[in-house]
Amino acid sequence: MAAPALELLFTATIATNLTGMIANGPMGTRVIVDASTGTFEGPRLRGNVSGPGGDWVTVRADGTMQLDVRILLKTDDGADIYCEYKGIGLDGATHITTAPMFQTAHENYTWLNNVVAIGRGTSGGGQVTFEVYEVK
Repeated sequence: MAAPALELLFTATIATNLTGMIANGPMGTRVIVDASTGTFEGPRLRGNVSGPGGDWVTVRADGTMQLDVRILLKTDDGADIYCEYKGIGLDGATHITTAPMFQTAHENYTWLNNVVAIGRGTSGGGQVTFEVYEVK
């Protein structure tokens, strides 16, 4: 079997805003982040991040961040695409790796329902920026 190849799906920039925190819980520190506005653009789809959306981060004992994100993508031609991903943030989330999955019923984008993707990005300054690639 050939090694997987990657194809760019989109680049996203999403505004982030801390909305809550539970320090030193049983699983680590839980940080709740609003992630309901932003943009995404790629060769086959583009549009806005349209709330609600958020990240339920767990800061683990070793300082790494376990991400748990759900956002709604609204394409420029009116499709709603649910995007959910888990991931890991290192070095204060300056290095983020994610595994997005998608759900939509819009006929132009049903191909996304079968995509396995990976994302790489960074956060800082009240936003997260990352590139999402389809694994081929």
